[in-house]
Amino acid sequence: MFKKILIANRGEIALRVIRTCREMGIKTVAVYSTADAESLHVRFADEAVCIGPAQSSESYLKMSNIIAAAEITNADAIHPGYGFLSENAKFSKLCDEHNIKFIGATGEMIDQMGDKANAKSTMKAAGVPCVPGSEGVITDFEECEKLAVETGYPVMLKASAGGGGKGMRAVWKPEDLKDAWDSARQESKAAFGNDDMYMEKLIEEPRHIEIQIVGDSFGKACHLSERDCSVQRRHQKLTEETPSPFMTDELREAMGNAAVKAAEFIKYEGAGTVEFLVDKHRNFYFMEMNTRIQVEHPITEEVVDYDLIREQILVAAGVPISGKNYYPKMHSIECRINAEDPHNNFRPAPGKITTFHAPGGHGIRIDTHVYAGYMIPPNYDSMIAKLITTAQTREEAINKMKRALDEFVIEGIKTTIPFHRQLMDHPDYVAGNYTTKFMEDFTMS
Repeated sequence: MFKKILIANRGEIALRVIRTCREMGIKTVAVYSTADAESLHVRFADEAVCIGPAQSSESYLKMSNIIAAAEITNADAIHPGYGFLSENAKFSKLCDEHNIKFIGATGEMIDQMGDKANAKSTMKAAGVPCVPGSEGVITDFEECEKLAVETGYPVMLKASAGGGGKGMRAVWKPEDLKDAWDSARQESKAAFGNDDMYMEKLIEEPRHIEIQIVGDSFGKACHLSERDCSVQRRHQKLTEETPSPFMTDELREAMGNAAVKAAEFIKYEGAGTVEFLVDKHRNFYFMEMNTRIQVEHPITEEVVDYDLIREQILVAAGVPISGKNYYPKMHSIECRINAEDPHNNFRPAPGKITTFHAPGGHGIRIDTHVYAGYMIPPNYDSMIAKLITTAQTREEAINKMKRALDEFVIEGIKTTIPFHRQLMDHPDYVAGNYTTKFMEDFTMS
Protein backbone atom coordinates (compact mmCIF):
# COMPACT_ATOMS: atom_id res chain seq x y z
CA MET A 1 0.00 0.00 0.00
CA PHE A 2 1.09 3.56 -0.64
CA LYS A 3 2.78 5.44 2.19
CA LYS A 4 2.13 8.97 0.93
CA ILE A 5 -0.22 10.33 -1.75
CA LEU A 6 -0.01 13.78 -3.31
CA ILE A 7 -3.38 15.17 -4.38
CA ALA A 8 -2.89 17.11 -7.62
CA ASN A 9 -6.07 19.14 -7.26
CA ARG A 10 -7.82 21.71 -5.11
CA GLY A 11 -10.98 22.38 -3.15
CA GLU A 12 -13.59 19.84 -2.13
CA ILE A 13 -12.26 16.92 -4.21
CA ALA A 14 -8.77 17.33 -2.71
CA LEU A 15 -10.31 17.38 0.77
CA ARG A 16 -12.43 14.34 -0.12
CA VAL A 17 -9.33 12.34 -1.10
CA ILE A 18 -7.41 13.49 1.98
CA ARG A 19 -10.17 12.21 4.28
CA THR A 20 -10.17 8.72 2.78
CA CYS A 21 -6.36 8.59 2.86
CA ARG A 22 -6.41 9.42 6.56
CA GLU A 23 -8.89 6.61 7.22
CA MET A 24 -6.54 4.24 5.36
CA GLY A 25 -3.49 5.39 7.33
CA ILE A 26 -1.89 7.03 4.29
CA LYS A 27 -0.03 10.36 4.61
CA THR A 28 -1.13 13.17 2.26
CA VAL A 29 0.43 16.10 0.45
CA ALA A 30 -1.73 19.01 -0.68
CA VAL A 31 -0.62 21.27 -3.51
CA TYR A 32 -2.01 24.76 -3.84
CA SER A 33 -1.73 27.97 -5.80
CA THR A 34 -1.26 31.33 -4.11
CA ALA A 35 -5.02 31.89 -4.47
CA ASP A 36 -5.80 28.73 -2.48
CA ALA A 37 -3.55 29.17 0.54
CA GLU A 38 -6.58 29.39 2.89
CA SER A 39 -8.50 26.43 1.43
CA LEU A 40 -9.40 23.64 3.85
CA HIS A 41 -7.60 21.00 1.78
CA VAL A 42 -4.33 22.79 2.55
CA ARG A 43 -5.05 22.78 6.29
CA PHE A 44 -6.17 19.14 6.49
CA ALA A 45 -3.24 17.55 4.62
CA ASP A 46 -0.13 16.31 6.42
CA GLU A 47 2.06 18.46 4.17
CA ALA A 48 1.36 21.26 1.71
CA VAL A 49 3.40 22.65 -1.17
CA CYS A 50 2.73 25.87 -3.07
CA ILE A 51 3.08 25.10 -6.78
CA GLY A 52 2.63 28.52 -8.33
CA PRO A 53 0.45 31.59 -8.87
CA ALA A 54 -3.32 31.70 -9.25
CA GLN A 55 -3.40 30.94 -12.97
CA SER A 56 -4.09 27.24 -13.52
CA SER A 57 -1.54 27.10 -16.33
CA GLU A 58 1.18 28.10 -13.87
CA SER A 59 0.07 25.89 -10.97
CA TYR A 60 -2.49 23.06 -11.15
CA LEU A 61 -1.73 22.42 -14.84
CA LYS A 62 2.04 22.81 -14.47
CA MET A 63 3.18 19.18 -14.63
CA SER A 64 6.82 19.86 -13.75
CA ASN A 65 5.81 21.69 -10.55
CA ILE A 66 3.53 18.86 -9.42
CA ILE A 67 6.13 16.17 -10.13
CA ALA A 68 8.72 18.24 -8.24
CA ALA A 69 6.33 18.57 -5.27
CA ALA A 70 5.86 14.80 -5.23
CA GLU A 71 9.59 14.17 -5.36
CA ILE A 72 10.60 16.60 -2.61
CA THR A 73 7.91 15.17 -0.28
CA ASN A 74 8.70 11.53 -1.22
CA ALA A 75 5.12 10.86 -2.33
CA ASP A 76 4.83 7.47 -4.00
CA ALA A 77 1.48 8.15 -5.72
CA ILE A 78 -0.51 11.04 -7.16
CA HIS A 79 -4.30 11.29 -7.09
CA PRO A 80 -5.46 13.75 -9.77
CA GLY A 81 -9.10 14.18 -8.63
CA TYR A 82 -11.18 15.48 -11.53
CA GLY A 83 -10.55 18.30 -13.99
CA PHE A 84 -7.06 19.76 -14.40
CA LEU A 85 -4.68 16.84 -15.21
CA SER A 86 -6.99 13.95 -14.33
CA GLU A 87 -7.45 12.90 -17.98
CA ASN A 88 -4.09 14.03 -19.31
CA ALA A 89 -2.28 11.11 -20.92
CA LYS A 90 1.05 12.96 -20.91
CA PHE A 91 0.84 13.53 -17.15
CA SER A 92 -0.08 9.89 -16.49
CA LYS A 93 2.95 8.79 -18.51
CA LEU A 94 5.17 11.39 -16.79
CA CYS A 95 4.23 9.99 -13.37
CA ASP A 96 5.18 6.52 -14.61
CA GLU A 97 8.54 7.78 -15.89
CA HIS A 98 9.28 9.19 -12.41
CA ASN A 99 8.22 5.96 -10.63
CA ILE A 100 5.20 7.68 -9.09
CA LYS A 101 1.91 5.78 -9.33
CA PHE A 102 -0.81 7.76 -11.11
CA ILE A 103 -4.09 6.82 -9.38
CA GLY A 104 -6.14 6.66 -12.53
CA ALA A 105 -6.04 5.35 -16.07
CA THR A 106 -2.80 4.71 -17.92
CA GLY A 107 -1.72 7.16 -20.58
CA GLU A 108 -2.61 4.63 -23.26
CA MET A 109 -6.16 4.23 -21.94
CA ILE A 110 -6.64 8.00 -21.70
CA ASP A 111 -5.40 8.38 -25.28
CA GLN A 112 -7.73 5.61 -26.42
CA MET A 113 -10.85 7.05 -24.77
CA GLY A 114 -9.99 10.76 -24.64
CA ASP A 115 -10.37 11.31 -28.37
CA LYS A 116 -14.10 10.90 -28.93
CA ALA A 117 -13.85 9.65 -32.50
CA ASN A 118 -11.34 6.97 -31.46
CA ALA A 119 -13.44 6.10 -28.42
CA LYS A 120 -16.49 5.53 -30.60
CA SER A 121 -14.67 3.17 -32.96
CA THR A 122 -13.25 1.31 -29.96
CA MET A 123 -16.70 0.90 -28.45
CA LYS A 124 -18.11 -0.34 -31.75
CA ALA A 125 -15.40 -2.99 -31.79
CA ALA A 126 -16.39 -3.90 -28.23
CA GLY A 127 -20.02 -4.38 -29.27
CA VAL A 128 -21.34 -1.39 -27.32
CA PRO A 129 -24.28 0.47 -28.98
CA CYS A 130 -23.12 3.74 -30.54
CA VAL A 131 -24.95 6.72 -32.02
CA PRO A 132 -25.06 6.54 -35.85
CA GLY A 133 -22.63 8.95 -37.49
CA SER A 134 -19.10 9.35 -38.79
CA GLU A 135 -16.58 6.54 -38.28
CA GLY A 136 -13.87 9.00 -37.36
CA VAL A 137 -12.74 12.57 -37.93
CA ILE A 138 -14.43 14.38 -40.85
CA THR A 139 -11.78 15.61 -43.28
CA ASP A 140 -13.66 18.45 -45.03
CA PHE A 141 -17.04 20.13 -45.43
CA GLU A 142 -17.96 18.11 -48.54
CA GLU A 143 -17.65 14.91 -46.49
CA CYS A 144 -19.65 16.60 -43.73
CA GLU A 145 -22.50 17.39 -46.15
CA LYS A 146 -22.59 13.83 -47.48
CA LEU A 147 -22.55 12.30 -43.99
CA ALA A 148 -25.38 14.53 -42.82
CA VAL A 149 -27.59 13.26 -45.61
CA GLU A 150 -26.63 9.64 -44.93
CA THR A 151 -27.14 9.97 -41.17
CA GLY A 152 -30.38 11.93 -41.56
CA TYR A 153 -31.20 15.31 -40.04
CA PRO A 154 -31.11 16.46 -37.28
CA VAL A 155 -27.38 15.87 -36.68
CA MET A 156 -24.90 16.99 -34.05
CA LEU A 157 -21.41 18.27 -34.92
CA LYS A 158 -18.90 17.62 -32.13
CA ALA A 159 -15.29 18.55 -31.51
CA SER A 160 -13.20 15.39 -31.40
CA ALA A 161 -11.08 16.82 -28.56
CA GLY A 162 -14.08 18.48 -26.93
CA GLY A 163 -15.64 18.64 -23.52
CA GLY A 164 -17.94 20.89 -21.52
CA GLY A 165 -20.12 21.59 -24.55
CA LYS A 166 -17.37 23.39 -26.49
CA GLY A 167 -17.36 22.83 -30.25
CA MET A 168 -20.85 21.30 -30.36
CA ARG A 169 -23.58 22.36 -32.79
CA ALA A 170 -27.04 20.91 -33.42
CA VAL A 171 -28.09 21.18 -37.06
CA TRP A 172 -31.74 20.68 -38.00
CA LYS A 173 -31.67 21.46 -41.75
CA PRO A 174 -29.10 21.42 -44.60
CA GLU A 175 -28.96 25.19 -45.06
CA ASP A 176 -27.62 25.64 -41.50
CA LEU A 177 -24.81 23.09 -41.81
CA LYS A 178 -22.06 25.36 -43.20
CA ASP A 179 -22.39 28.01 -40.48
CA ALA A 180 -22.45 25.30 -37.79
CA TRP A 181 -19.36 23.60 -39.30
CA ASP A 182 -17.37 26.85 -39.39
CA SER A 183 -18.35 28.09 -35.92
CA ALA A 184 -17.86 24.70 -34.22
CA ARG A 185 -14.38 24.31 -35.70
CA GLN A 186 -13.44 27.86 -34.73
CA GLU A 187 -14.64 27.33 -31.14
CA SER A 188 -12.88 23.97 -30.88
CA LYS A 189 -9.62 25.42 -32.19
CA ALA A 190 -9.76 28.22 -29.62
CA ALA A 191 -10.65 25.92 -26.70
CA PHE A 192 -8.52 22.85 -27.44
CA GLY A 193 -6.00 23.84 -30.11
CA ASN A 194 -7.65 21.25 -32.36
CA ASP A 195 -10.47 21.73 -34.87
CA ASP A 196 -11.11 18.07 -35.78
CA MET A 197 -14.83 17.35 -35.96
CA TYR A 198 -17.07 14.31 -36.07
CA MET A 199 -20.81 13.90 -36.53
CA GLU A 200 -23.58 11.99 -34.79
CA LYS A 201 -27.30 11.57 -35.20
CA LEU A 202 -29.04 14.03 -32.88
CA ILE A 203 -30.98 12.04 -30.30
CA GLU A 204 -34.33 13.68 -29.61
CA GLU A 205 -35.68 13.97 -26.06
CA PRO A 206 -32.39 12.54 -24.74
CA ARG A 207 -31.48 11.67 -21.20
CA HIS A 208 -27.85 11.68 -20.09
CA ILE A 209 -27.36 8.53 -18.02
CA GLU A 210 -23.94 7.33 -16.97
CA ILE A 211 -22.82 4.01 -15.51
CA GLN A 212 -20.17 4.01 -12.77
CA ILE A 213 -17.54 1.33 -13.33
CA VAL A 214 -14.40 0.15 -11.56
CA GLY A 215 -11.72 -1.98 -13.22
CA ASP A 216 -8.64 -3.62 -11.72
CA SER A 217 -5.20 -4.45 -13.08
CA PHE A 218 -6.26 -8.06 -13.72
CA GLY A 219 -8.71 -7.18 -16.52
CA LYS A 220 -11.84 -7.49 -14.38
CA ALA A 221 -14.50 -4.77 -14.16
CA CYS A 222 -17.79 -4.22 -12.34
CA HIS A 223 -20.51 -1.59 -12.42
CA LEU A 224 -22.22 0.32 -9.62
CA SER A 225 -25.40 1.17 -11.57
CA GLU A 226 -26.46 4.50 -13.02
CA ARG A 227 -26.64 8.22 -12.37
CA ASP A 228 -29.07 10.47 -14.21
CA CYS A 229 -27.28 13.70 -15.15
CA SER A 230 -29.88 15.13 -17.54
CA VAL A 231 -30.51 18.46 -15.77
CA GLN A 232 -27.81 20.52 -17.47
CA ARG A 233 -27.18 24.06 -18.56
CA ARG A 234 -24.91 24.54 -21.57
CA HIS A 235 -23.84 20.90 -21.16
CA GLN A 236 -22.77 21.53 -17.56
CA LYS A 237 -24.50 19.33 -15.00
CA LEU A 238 -26.51 21.07 -12.29
CA THR A 239 -27.98 18.18 -10.34
CA GLU A 240 -27.77 14.39 -10.49
CA GLU A 241 -29.66 11.48 -8.98
CA THR A 242 -29.57 7.73 -8.61
CA PRO A 243 -31.44 5.63 -9.43
CA SER A 244 -32.75 7.38 -12.53
CA PRO A 245 -36.54 7.89 -12.48
CA PHE A 246 -36.48 6.81 -16.15
CA MET A 247 -34.72 3.51 -15.46
CA THR A 248 -36.22 0.02 -15.60
CA ASP A 249 -34.61 -3.16 -14.25
CA GLU A 250 -34.13 -4.43 -17.80
CA LEU A 251 -32.52 -1.20 -19.00
CA ARG A 252 -30.21 -1.05 -15.97
CA GLU A 253 -29.04 -4.60 -16.62
CA ALA A 254 -28.44 -3.91 -20.32
CA MET A 255 -26.59 -0.63 -19.74
CA GLY A 256 -24.58 -2.08 -16.87
CA ASN A 257 -23.50 -5.04 -18.98
CA ALA A 258 -22.54 -2.73 -21.85
CA ALA A 259 -20.44 -0.55 -19.53
CA VAL A 260 -18.62 -3.57 -18.07
CA LYS A 261 -18.03 -4.90 -21.59
CA ALA A 262 -16.55 -1.54 -22.56
CA ALA A 263 -14.24 -1.43 -19.54
CA GLU A 264 -13.02 -4.99 -19.91
CA PHE A 265 -12.47 -4.58 -23.67
CA ILE A 266 -9.85 -1.88 -23.03
CA LYS A 267 -8.65 -3.56 -19.79
CA TYR A 268 -9.58 -0.40 -17.90
CA GLU A 269 -7.95 0.19 -14.52
CA GLY A 270 -9.47 2.52 -11.94
CA ALA A 271 -12.80 4.25 -11.41
CA GLY A 272 -14.54 5.71 -14.44
CA THR A 273 -17.88 6.23 -16.09
CA VAL A 274 -19.32 5.07 -19.36
CA GLU A 275 -21.73 7.78 -20.49
CA PHE A 276 -24.81 7.12 -22.59
CA LEU A 277 -27.56 9.06 -24.31
CA VAL A 278 -30.92 7.35 -23.86
CA ASP A 279 -33.80 8.24 -26.17
CA LYS A 280 -37.49 8.38 -25.29
CA HIS A 281 -37.90 4.75 -26.35
CA ARG A 282 -35.12 3.69 -23.91
CA ASN A 283 -32.63 2.92 -26.67
CA PHE A 284 -29.17 3.77 -25.35
CA TYR A 285 -26.05 4.86 -27.19
CA PHE A 286 -22.44 5.27 -26.07
CA MET A 287 -21.46 8.92 -25.79
CA GLU A 288 -18.06 9.00 -24.10
CA MET A 289 -15.99 7.52 -21.30
CA ASN A 290 -14.59 9.58 -18.45
CA THR A 291 -11.36 8.03 -17.22
CA ARG A 292 -11.49 9.61 -13.75
CA ILE A 293 -13.66 10.03 -10.67
CA GLN A 294 -16.77 12.11 -11.32
CA VAL A 295 -18.03 15.19 -9.47
CA GLU A 296 -21.27 13.31 -8.75
CA HIS A 297 -19.65 10.14 -7.34
CA PRO A 298 -21.06 10.72 -3.80
CA ILE A 299 -24.63 9.78 -4.74
CA THR A 300 -23.42 6.36 -5.92
CA GLU A 301 -21.47 5.93 -2.69
CA GLU A 302 -24.59 6.74 -0.68
CA VAL A 303 -26.94 4.25 -2.37
CA VAL A 304 -24.55 1.28 -2.47
CA ASP A 305 -22.44 2.06 0.67
CA TYR A 306 -19.14 2.06 -1.20
CA ASP A 307 -16.13 4.42 -0.93
CA LEU A 308 -15.07 4.99 -4.53
CA ILE A 309 -11.93 6.94 -3.59
CA ARG A 310 -10.79 4.06 -1.37
CA GLU A 311 -11.44 1.63 -4.22
CA GLN A 312 -9.41 3.81 -6.59
CA ILE A 313 -6.47 3.67 -4.21
CA LEU A 314 -6.77 -0.09 -3.66
CA VAL A 315 -6.97 -0.82 -7.38
CA ALA A 316 -3.94 1.41 -8.04
CA ALA A 317 -2.06 -0.56 -5.37
CA GLY A 318 -2.78 -3.79 -7.24
CA VAL A 319 -5.68 -5.11 -5.16
CA PRO A 320 -8.26 -7.05 -7.24
CA ILE A 321 -11.92 -6.01 -7.17
CA SER A 322 -14.62 -8.38 -5.95
CA GLY A 323 -16.08 -8.55 -9.46
CA LYS A 324 -19.70 -8.26 -8.36
CA ASN A 325 -22.01 -5.51 -9.57
CA TYR A 326 -23.78 -3.13 -7.18
CA TYR A 327 -27.38 -1.95 -7.28
CA PRO A 328 -29.02 1.03 -5.52
CA LYS A 329 -30.68 0.30 -2.19
CA MET A 330 -31.71 3.92 -1.53
CA HIS A 331 -32.36 7.10 -3.51
CA SER A 332 -29.83 9.94 -3.58
CA ILE A 333 -29.80 13.42 -5.13
CA GLU A 334 -26.88 15.83 -5.50
CA CYS A 335 -27.18 19.59 -6.00
CA ARG A 336 -24.05 21.41 -7.13
CA ILE A 337 -23.83 24.65 -5.17
CA ASN A 338 -21.99 27.16 -7.35
CA ALA A 339 -20.87 30.71 -6.66
CA GLU A 340 -23.14 32.01 -9.41
CA ASP A 341 -26.14 34.31 -9.64
CA PRO A 342 -29.09 32.25 -10.98
CA HIS A 343 -31.15 35.45 -11.36
CA ASN A 344 -28.49 36.93 -13.65
CA ASN A 345 -27.94 34.16 -16.21
CA PHE A 346 -25.80 32.18 -13.71
CA ARG A 347 -23.07 34.78 -13.81
CA PRO A 348 -20.02 33.77 -11.69
CA ALA A 349 -19.97 35.48 -8.28
CA PRO A 350 -16.59 35.12 -6.57
CA GLY A 351 -15.97 36.99 -3.34
CA LYS A 352 -15.81 36.61 0.42
CA ILE A 353 -18.25 34.34 2.28
CA THR A 354 -19.40 36.27 5.33
CA THR A 355 -21.79 33.65 6.76
CA PHE A 356 -21.79 29.89 6.23
CA HIS A 357 -24.29 27.59 7.91
CA ALA A 358 -24.46 24.01 6.64
CA PRO A 359 -27.64 21.93 6.96
CA GLY A 360 -27.59 18.76 9.03
CA GLY A 361 -29.69 15.81 10.03
CA HIS A 362 -30.20 12.25 8.88
CA GLY A 363 -29.37 11.55 5.24
CA ILE A 364 -27.53 14.84 4.62
CA ARG A 365 -23.99 14.98 3.23
CA ILE A 366 -22.01 18.08 2.27
CA ASP A 367 -18.71 17.98 0.40
CA THR A 368 -17.10 21.42 0.54
CA HIS A 369 -13.85 23.23 1.18
CA VAL A 370 -15.31 26.64 2.09
CA TYR A 371 -16.28 28.32 5.37
CA ALA A 372 -17.23 31.72 6.81
CA GLY A 373 -14.45 34.17 6.00
CA TYR A 374 -13.25 32.19 2.96
CA MET A 375 -12.45 34.21 -0.16
CA ILE A 376 -13.59 32.47 -3.35
CA PRO A 377 -11.01 33.18 -6.05
CA PRO A 378 -12.19 34.09 -9.56
CA ASN A 379 -9.64 31.83 -11.21
CA TYR A 380 -11.31 28.42 -11.05
CA ASP A 381 -14.56 26.51 -11.45
CA SER A 382 -17.41 28.14 -9.55
CA MET A 383 -18.56 25.03 -7.65
CA ILE A 384 -18.07 25.55 -3.92
CA ALA A 385 -20.10 22.70 -2.41
CA LYS A 386 -22.08 19.57 -3.17
CA LEU A 387 -25.25 18.95 -1.17
CA ILE A 388 -26.36 15.31 -1.16
CA THR A 389 -29.53 13.88 0.34
CA THR A 390 -30.30 10.18 0.65
CA ALA A 391 -33.56 8.50 1.60
CA GLN A 392 -35.63 5.36 1.07
CA THR A 393 -37.61 6.84 -1.84
CA ARG A 394 -37.21 9.58 -4.45
CA GLU A 395 -40.04 11.60 -2.93
CA GLU A 396 -38.36 11.47 0.49
CA ALA A 397 -35.00 12.45 -1.02
CA ILE A 398 -36.59 15.49 -2.73
CA ASN A 399 -38.36 16.55 0.47
CA LYS A 400 -35.12 16.15 2.39
CA MET A 401 -33.33 18.26 -0.22
CA LYS A 402 -35.93 21.02 0.10
CA ARG A 403 -35.44 21.11 3.85
CA ALA A 404 -31.63 21.04 3.52
CA LEU A 405 -31.62 23.86 0.95
CA ASP A 406 -33.85 25.94 3.23
CA GLU A 407 -31.29 25.45 6.04
CA PHE A 408 -28.22 26.13 3.86
CA VAL A 409 -27.10 29.72 4.47
CA ILE A 410 -24.26 31.24 2.46
CA GLU A 411 -24.01 35.04 2.63
CA GLY A 412 -21.63 37.55 1.09
CA ILE A 413 -21.90 36.04 -2.40
CA LYS A 414 -24.62 34.84 -4.76
CA THR A 415 -25.10 31.06 -5.03
CA THR A 416 -27.28 28.60 -6.91
CA ILE A 417 -29.17 27.58 -3.75
CA PRO A 418 -32.30 29.53 -4.85
CA PHE A 419 -32.24 27.77 -8.24
CA HIS A 420 -32.08 24.32 -6.68
CA ARG A 421 -34.89 25.19 -4.28
CA GLN A 422 -37.13 26.16 -7.20
CA LEU A 423 -36.04 23.09 -9.15
CA MET A 424 -37.18 20.81 -6.32
CA ASP A 425 -40.71 22.25 -6.68
CA HIS A 426 -40.86 22.10 -10.47
CA PRO A 427 -43.69 19.73 -11.53
CA ASP A 428 -41.66 18.07 -14.31
CA TYR A 429 -38.68 17.49 -12.04
CA VAL A 430 -40.86 16.13 -9.25
CA ALA A 431 -42.49 13.78 -11.77
CA GLY A 432 -39.08 12.67 -13.07
CA ASN A 433 -40.11 13.98 -16.48
CA TYR A 434 -36.99 15.76 -17.69
CA THR A 435 -34.40 15.51 -20.48
CA THR A 436 -31.16 17.34 -21.30
CA LYS A 437 -33.38 20.08 -22.78
CA PHE A 438 -35.07 20.76 -19.41
CA MET A 439 -33.21 24.01 -18.70
CA GLU A 440 -34.16 25.53 -22.07
CA ASP A 441 -37.66 26.12 -20.72
CA PHE A 442 -36.76 26.77 -17.08
CA THR A 443 -36.99 30.33 -15.78
CA MET A 444 -36.21 31.63 -12.31
CA SER A 445 -39.18 33.19 -10.52
